[in-house]
Amino acid sequence: MTDLSGPTVRLELADTGSSASLADSASPIVTLEDVHKSFAAVKVLNGVSFNVMRGTVTVIIGRSGSGKSTALRCINRLERIDRGTITVCGHRVDDPSIRLKALRLDVGIVFQHYNLFPHLTIEENIMLAPRSVKSVAKERARALAQQALARVGLTDKASHYPEQLSGGQQQRAAIARSLAMEPKVMLFDEVTSALDPELTGEVLRVIEDLAAGGMTMIMVTHEMGFARNVADDVLFMHQGRVWERGAPAMLRAPATVELQQFLKSDL
Repeated sequence: MTDLSGPTVRLELADTGSSASLADSASPIVTLEDVHKSFAAVKVLNGVSFNVMRGTVTVIIGRSGSGKSTALRCINRLERIDRGTITVCGHRVDDPSIRLKALRLDVGIVFQHYNLFPHLTIEENIMLAPRSVKSVAKERARALAQQALARVGLTDKASHYPEQLSGGQQQRAAIARSLAMEPKVMLFDEVTSALDPELTGEVLRVIEDLAAGGMTMIMVTHEMGFARNVADDVLFMHQGRVWERGAPAMLRAPATVELQQFLKSDL
């Protein structure tokens, strides 16, 4: 019977000698230490701790209500934590006096819903944040938008409006919008959950290309194939905790009953 007093955490990635790329990174770019978060009487995060190294892909999996999306939102200070510490790109996210603008210049986030402005073209949607947040000149913002659209394969859709694009194309445009801000870390929260399998595939291919290019990413997803093939680190969350953690190989031989049951239910 599994001991419910705390999670079972694997340590495959703790051996810094196992990967030259990890050894080259002196310190994590994202660190959560004993993070707690409640909504009213509901405890959502119950002592979450993990770190993310620069240039790696961390995938967070778990059942609905396990706390995975809340953890992601806390990293970008969309939710305030009750206790613990979060450090991202040198910013102390739990500091009440944090400069949120500075944090969000370094950390991009893409959600399940695209949140594109329907009255603006795709190019205008992408130009908006660099111009309004970073005070980038119009022509520079347009160049950033074109570069971002090229990275997601949508150069030919720059003058289109969101309603003229498929769901997968709109999600790729949302990713381009974040890329145009030139973030150091990208967060993805269930970005394919509203898409059919074909559109899911086109979005995941874009994210795989970003991973191949060295973008640091944290992704909440139910796409186990992506976790197995692309992730450097997999976190399984259960009851508001990191219940099991390790390299993608742990998905073939889970150590806990809870992860075994989760993987069976996902088939």
